[in-house]
Amino acid sequence: MADGDRVGIVEATNQFGQQVRLGAGEWALLFFYPYAFTGICTGELGQLETDREAYATAGCRIAGVSCDSMFSQRVFAETEGLSFDLLADHWPHGALAQRFGVFDAERGCAVRGSFLLDPDGVLRWSVVNPIGEGRDLAAHLAAVQELTA
Repeated sequence: MADGDRVGIVEATNQFGQQVRLGAGEWALLFFYPYAFTGICTGELGQLETDREAYATAGCRIAGVSCDSMFSQRVFAETEGLSFDLLADHWPHGALAQRFGVFDAERGCAVRGSFLLDPDGVLRWSVVNPIGEGRDLAAHLAAVQELTA
């Protein structure tokens, strides 16, 4: 998947069992991470929570995505104080991660991929890091602010 590709609508279940639709009428940052409760993931998602108001001001919705179940996602969100959607890509296992080309079949999880969709479901910015390498979240916010301005 490359910047400029039409992704369309992304649908998944969040940590509360609610269907979430992204890529239709609003900017959305899909933030794939390997597993809940792991060191780098917890730090990255905590920083997104810290920056949540800046994303909201830019008109961008944040959605974390991992292959964990919605139950794991709910406990993770509650434990870490995360107020944005955490999407469960648990079943069919890794379907969203596969769609975005970030599924690691050997480990059964997503690698660290970030994808910014515009209100028409077009991919406008993306970055993919290996599992063990955290992302530059200041660059994420800067890209969102620039592209949504």
